[in-house]
Formats: sequence, C-alpha cells, structure tokens
Amino acid sequence: GGYGYMSEYPVEKLMRDAKIYQIYEGTSQIQREIIVRELFRK
Repeated sequence: GGYGYMSEYPVEKLMRDAKIYQIYEGTSQIQREIIVRELFRK
C-alpha cells in the first residue's frame, strides 16, 4: 500500500531495500535457473 512509499514509516526502507536486492540479484526466475544449472553441473 501507500505506506511502502512514505518515508516516515519503517516499511518504506524495507520496500526500497527489497527492490534494490531484487535488481542486484536478478529476478527469482533467473536465480532458479542458476541454481538448477549448478545442480546439474555436478
């Protein structure tokens, strides 16, 4: 909701950090593909 965008609430920082980590680490689908690739490599 709107609390995720208002800086006076702690949830705003959590939402911002979560988005940054998603961009930094890649989407969950890409992460799954990397994990599967590593599992089949062994």
